[in-house]
Parts: sequence; structure tokens; C-alpha cells
Amino acid sequence: MWGGAGHVRQNVQTGLVTAWGLRLGTFLFLRILKDGHDRRFNKVRDSPGTFFVYWTVQAVWIFTTLLPTLMLNSEKRDKPLGWRDYVGWSIWGLGFTVQAIADQQKWRFKSDPDNAGKFIQSGLWAYSRHPNYFGEILQWSGLWLSASSVMQGKQYLSVVSPMFVWFLLNYVSGVPILEKQAATKWGSDPGYQNYVKNTPVLWPKIF
Repeated sequence: MWGGAGHVRQNVQTGLVTAWGLRLGTFLFLRILKDGHDRRFNKVRDSPGTFFVYWTVQAVWIFTTLLPTLMLNSEKRDKPLGWRDYVGWSIWGLGFTVQAIADQQKWRFKSDPDNAGKFIQSGLWAYSRHPNYFGEILQWSGLWLSASSVMQGKQYLSVVSPMFVWFLLNYVSGVPILEKQAATKWGSDPGYQNYVKNTPVLWPKIF
């Protein structure tokens, strides 16, 4: 991914992917240090078969997600920067900001002893029950849009990247798991029931 021809579009794209990885990696590392473990592995670490499937899915996820950038950086030809680049990078910037703020808000909420046993419904979490995932989807959608500036033919099929991210987070590994955990913990709480009723699962309710 890092061995492109050095065009501006490639450099920016690579820089944005790197920024995403550094921010998210640092956040997850600090969370593990604080909690002492990563809850995502609780049910898979003792089952070799499940563990293998888990990491295989992760590998496919990473490759599919990075596909537009990999394709872009393999190109020797270049085109002048255009509206798709600027709009795409703006979408990425919005997604990056939303995800970073959402993660920080939840971190601070859970770090407050007064919030022990409570669920977050403030900040960005008042508009979406999973604003961090919304930000994730925006980032990869923006990167695909920018990369599409130099795509042709079957390369446009790499739109599967943001669609795959959306599908996995919304139906497989993200939202379903957390929603089930939340329902088990707070399902009988009238406040949580009201939160679920009035707050979208993923796409923010602005008005």
C-alpha cells in the first residue's frame, strides 16, 4: 500500500489511512491497558477453531476495506485533483472527527465512577447509539470516493469496501453484539427503553 508512484492523491490517501490506524490503534491499546483485557476475545481465546475463524474474518475485513487504497497506490497514471478527492477527503475528515469524539466521550463517561452501571446517552451518543461506527463507515466511504477519481472499468467494484464495512458493523460483528449486550444489561430499564425508541441505531437523528 505504501509503494505508489508518489502522486499527491496517493500520498494523501496513505496519510489518511495511517492516521486512522494510529488513532484507533492507540485508543484500543489504552483501553486494554485500562480494562486489563479485550472483551472481544473473551469467547474466542479458548477455542482454537473459533479463534481461527475470527482472525480469518479480520484478515478479509482488512483487505477488503483497504482495497480502494491498494488499487489507487498501484497506479502509475495520475489525474488532477478534482471534486471527488475534496469531497471524499472531507467525508473522511468528518468520519474521523465523529469517531474520535464518540470514543473519547464514551471513555470519559465510563471512567467516571458516578456512571458505573449506566449507559451513555449524551454527546454524540444522543443522536446515534453507535456514532463511532457511523464515523468508521464515513471514513472508508470518503477514501473510496477519492480513490475512484482514477478508477476505470471493474475497479469501480471496489465500492464493496465501504459497503462491506457497513454490512459487518451493522449486521455481524459490531451493532448486533453490542445491542444484545445492552439489552441484557438494561433491557428492563425504562430509561434505556426510551433511549432505544428515540435514538437511531447507526445513522444519526439530526432533527
